[in-house]
Amino acid sequence: MNARTEPAPAGSDAIARPPLVRELLLVAGLFLVYKLGRQLATGHTGEAFHNAHRVWDLERAVHLPGEGAVQSLLLHGDVLVHIANTYYAAVHFPATAAFLVWLYLRRPAHYVWARRVLAAVTAAALALHLLFPLAPPRMLAATGLVDTARVYGPSVYGAPATDSLSNQFAAMPSLHFGWALMVAVGLIVATRSRWRWLWLLHPLLTLLVIVGTANHYWLDAIVAAGLLGLALAAIHLPHRTATTAGRAQGRLVPAQAPGEEHVLAGAGR
Repeated sequence: MNARTEPAPAGSDAIARPPLVRELLLVAGLFLVYKLGRQLATGHTGEAFHNAHRVWDLERAVHLPGEGAVQSLLLHGDVLVHIANTYYAAVHFPATAAFLVWLYLRRPAHYVWARRVLAAVTAAALALHLLFPLAPPRMLAATGLVDTARVYGPSVYGAPATDSLSNQFAAMPSLHFGWALMVAVGLIVATRSRWRWLWLLHPLLTLLVIVGTANHYWLDAIVAAGLLGLALAAIHLPHRTATTAGRAQGRLVPAQAPGEEHVLAGAGR
């Protein structure tokens, strides 16, 4: 039998980038909705502190490690705690934006699903911020933790009563950790370098920073990871299955030589 093959249809794996203006407007719109939602969640001080005590007691009941153990490591030196505060204040948004820009320019096949996952996690987080206002551990006297940003700087928050730019009672889930974990997952999926697993250092460092600076509880990160897992299962896995199926349809297939007829195996026996 002739072993020639027919090429797959041209462009079967090509992925066109979404229009740039549309993407900029979409991302800007999502950011504005997120900021507006944070403002809608303000004014729930009593409920936020009540929930904070519940979260703190739950962590102790299930024997999670104390957040103070991480903070004590940071407080060994002013330089270290200042670096942690700077990481918390300066890395969150720029790293996520750089991730999306890089995907859009260099890995367009992965850009859309990654953006959808980030949007889904952010929307779910906003809903939880509205339904479950939560004071961070730096505000809860029972934790015995230091507000490192206020003491050592730099700080991104003002006094809770006068801060009109952010909702400081939106601790759960931690979007700092959720976005950092998504950046690592997206880069691991979109690249093939043998060193790509080192991207997991970003969410690991973020976790230590958000806990050590007393901005988040362990449970805030756990809930964020759970939401990300659900979003990936709902958005990325169907995308991956569809992509795999599309590639299978375009694989090389044996070409039939002129005049050659299909013969059932064993028909000549």
